[in-house]
Amino acid sequence: MTGRQAHRAGTVVLSLMMGAIGVALIVQALSGHGSIVSPRLLLGVLFIAAGGGRLYLEARRAKGT
Repeated sequence: MTGRQAHRAGTVVLSLMMGAIGVALIVQALSGHGSIVSPRLLLGVLFIAAGGGRLYLEARRAKGT
């Protein structure tokens, strides 16, 4: 595995972990007795967006576009 391949694999793994953390934050916010607009819910959405954005950019870079 070259350095570039290791970097891509690390980016994918960390992006998926960010998405999983975001889902966990959303589930925790919705299962609690707090309001629907809570900081955990907002953070969860932002974590999912950041992880998805990283995956999208990595896929575009791998394509070369």
